[in-house]
Amino acid sequence: MIVDDLTARRRRWHWRTLDNAAGGLALDLGLYAVSATFAAITAVTSTLLPHRAWGAVAAVGYLLATLTVTAQLLLRRRHPTSRLTGLPARWTVTGLAWAATTLLPLAWQSIDRAGGRTDRAQEEVLVVEQAGNRLLEHGTPYLGPDAIAALPPGEQLMGYTPYQPGMAMFGLPRALLDTWWTDSRVWFAVGTALALALAVAALRGTRTTADQRRDAALLRGVQAATVLPVCALTLATGGDDLPVLALCLLALAFAATDRPGRAGLAVGLAGALKLFAWPVALVLIVWGLTRRAGARVAAGAIGLPVAALLPALLVDRDALTENVLRFPLGHGLVTSPAQSPFPGYLIASTLPAGRLIAAALLVAAGLAIAVRLARRPPRTAVAATLICGYGLLAAIALMPTTRFGYLLYPLALLAWAPALHRQTDTPATPIPDVRPGRSTSA
Repeated sequence: MIVDDLTARRRRWHWRTLDNAAGGLALDLGLYAVSATFAAITAVTSTLLPHRAWGAVAAVGYLLATLTVTAQLLLRRRHPTSRLTGLPARWTVTGLAWAATTLLPLAWQSIDRAGGRTDRAQEEVLVVEQAGNRLLEHGTPYLGPDAIAALPPGEQLMGYTPYQPGMAMFGLPRALLDTWWTDSRVWFAVGTALALALAVAALRGTRTTADQRRDAALLRGVQAATVLPVCALTLATGGDDLPVLALCLLALAFAATDRPGRAGLAVGLAGALKLFAWPVALVLIVWGLTRRAGARVAAGAIGLPVAALLPALLVDRDALTENVLRFPLGHGLVTSPAQSPFPGYLIASTLPAGRLIAAALLVAAGLAIAVRLARRPPRTAVAATLICGYGLLAAIALMPTTRFGYLLYPLALLAWAPALHRQTDTPATPIPDVRPGRSTSA
């Protein structure tokens, strides 16, 4: 156990060494340079027109960020203490990069779409806006199975709303007024920005050395949730996953600052939007139990999704079941187009009884996580975040129908974990040197 602990601490030390190289600018440079390459390739090769449009704009934004960080590195060599190379400057570059690679292409595509372009939004944008319109007119965002069956075969897929009822709220502005700023992506961005701002505010403390180190980790976590291409592309072209992710990060930030009630409310809001937040809610409830606050977490984590489901259940139970249960489980009138080549999809599509095998593997992974939670419940927000990140990564890999874009959840969660460390969570003793012939004492 001692050797395992030392190995884990050494790995963290090596990651911190890489992350802190040149004051964090070295990894910033790598992030923006690789992202610029990804965006350029997307602009040229993607078969999805909204993605190509994003790539053409985002590639320039990432390139400008790359050049800016290169200039910062050169300046740092001459003036190591320059304010233009410090942490506040890196935050500024991150904000400008997010504006250039996400908000600008989002606004551009929304304006083009309002002007009549039909190739400037992914299907989920239309689905959410239709859900908002149905919610306003009929009191439920869902079409019943008979209504979906009555649609032409090519339109039945768009008749489904595979989200929780709260997602329709982002479609209400479009139902009230048809203009570019009522595009649901604009409101996804507003919700994402607000949740991330609250998370950053919750985690920032006094300016001690430890807090500055956490602030640097916090910046890296924010970068993962904003300028990382899988997040930037998703928000600019579709966007429904980003407010869910941001609310989960906010919930974990509240957990790290010992505010279990608020953590439950934040993850409950996420769960009222999409099922992806429910595993995070479960882990946070278990975390709350270790602090005798499980009921406080559960009140929001379970109460808000139930409150969102209840009106839809009362208005049309069959429509709710068809959209929220049958379609995601592959038993709808049409099948989901989510077919990224992850192991679960490959097993389901190539092996005899492959769908059953993939489902069994997914259940086995869920049981393994449940055993982990029961035997070693997470006592810190960091541990809870790591369980959520690795658990969702396993689920995405094993789901029979999934999308590459869903990786934004585990990637952002795992990058968020270091920002949740508190001074009491991190051992103050130095890493001992256990090499032969070396003393472990100071």
